[in-house]
Amino acid sequence: MKKLLYFLLFFNFSFLNILGANERIITLSPAINEIVFALGLGGKVVANTDFCDYPDISKSVQKVGGYGSVSLEKVVKLNPNVLINQSYDKKLNSDLEKLGFKTLVYKSDNIEDIKYTIKDLGDIFQKTQEAKRLNDEIDSSLKSLENIIKNQKILIVISPQNTLSNQIFVAGNFVYFEDVIKKSQNKNAYQSSIKSQPVINSEKIITLNPDIIVLLAPFLENDKITQEKYIKMWEKLPVSASKEKNIYIIDKLYSGIPSHRVKNFIDDFRGILEDVRAKKLQ
Repeated sequence: MKKLLYFLLFFNFSFLNILGANERIITLSPAINEIVFALGLGGKVVANTDFCDYPDISKSVQKVGGYGSVSLEKVVKLNPNVLINQSYDKKLNSDLEKLGFKTLVYKSDNIEDIKYTIKDLGDIFQKTQEAKRLNDEIDSSLKSLENIIKNQKILIVISPQNTLSNQIFVAGNFVYFEDVIKKSQNKNAYQSSIKSQPVINSEKIITLNPDIIVLLAPFLENDKITQEKYIKMWEKLPVSASKEKNIYIIDKLYSGIPSHRVKNFIDDFRGILEDVRAKKLQ
């Protein structure tokens, strides 16, 4: 047991020494990039991906590619101390390890995954207080969801199209949206044991009969005219959410990114629940 403890302590100490004061970090997903910058490590990021655009300074960081197109040649030339990525890109993570790079890989399926990523990166890079603050903010926002309105069936639609087509992407039961809905003491209108991305049609939505529909549409940010058109289109569905005028749009990019900014999404979600409650009290 003592030998194991010594090994773990030695491993962590050695890893920190390898990084040292001259860390050269490459972040390989928008969520990871956001967390790294939020921890105060942005000055050590030498490269990220084409889709890493928050905070704004991330746009000027050197790019190594995008989803499924990261250039290993560029990575080698940059010679980073550590690369940080999410677990979904298994081939890329495997290729980087084969090249001998230190690679940190994190899941982001649920809220606890996101919080673990923040905490672990805080521990590794000696940013524990910053990590604790970020996680405390997430917990506080989650706590604020309680006792607003209960037992509502909520459907979250991801990147809705301008027609009610047969390709409607919704939040399933194995993503962080599920945790947010449950914490609010409500229920995901979509229920399935299948972990893959759910794709349904308008007939299925009518069958589900959600009480609240939330459309995640960052491509409509601040475009209130088009947002109103989307809402009117969805209000044509004969479901409870339409009858009660409980169809909402969240137009911020952070709503679909599993970083510390999940707090922002939770706060927006709370605002929706409060509006529904206000309607019921009228």
